Amino acid sequence: MDDYTVFKELVYRKTGIDLSSYKEKQMKRRIESLASRNGYQTLSEYYKGINSDEKLYNEFINYITINVSEFYRNPGQWRVLEEEILPSLMERKRSLKIWSSACSTGEEPYSLVMLLSRYIRLNEIKILATDIDRQAMEKAKTGIYKEKSLQNLPKEFVSKYFRKNNNDFEIIEEVKARVEFGFLDLLRDSFPKGCDLILCRNVLIYFTEEAKQQIYSKFYDALEPGGILFVGSTEQIIMPNRYKLSPVETFFYRKM
Repeated sequence: MDDYTVFKELVYRKTGIDLSSYKEKQMKRRIESLASRNGYQTLSEYYKGINSDEKLYNEFINYITINVSEFYRNPGQWRVLEEEILPSLMERKRSLKIWSSACSTGEEPYSLVMLLSRYIRLNEIKILATDIDRQAMEKAKTGIYKEKSLQNLPKEFVSKYFRKNNNDFEIIEEVKARVEFGFLDLLRDSFPKGCDLILCRNVLIYFTEEAKQQIYSKFYDALEPGGILFVGSTEQIIMPNRYKLSPVETFFYRKM
């Protein structure tokens, strides 16, 4: 077996993360680059490193789970969510079950809480937020961010829901309390049921077609009839009817 095949098997045994579900050329290139930056010539040597060094291991997990996030990422899509999607969902019921399925460091679920506060009181809001990277979620729970990640967020939310501390911005406890964080592997784990809105944005672009198909089918099962799946700006679903999903707006799909 080649070096990368052996590496994938070892990583799977250690972490449960199946690198075979990611696009191989892309992921292999990323991992080899990371190994090289840390002074390793081969992936077998690099695996020994991440297996014995916790800091190296955490860096590896954070890197392969591709934690790139910001508040109101792609603001135009958040406007559609606010002006079209949420009103249509809330016509049917006031209390929505919303799942941020790859929440990374928390910007997405916290953005949802702030947006929903325009419709209902904070203490009525509950967002489920999950990710495969436990370290990223620990950062999310602190709710502390740099100013750059807030650049797309409506100014009213920044002034109302953050406290500035030197160069950092911390989300107030009343918003933090509205998000429930939990570990979930999109490929291996069961999905929550009865969701009215699921967000899975800028994640599946890294997966193989087979893995995507599996995940889209699981999203369908997780949605309530008429529920909405919100995907990322590079992730339009080809032939969504295969998954019994119907396009509503660009990047938004309704369960048929």
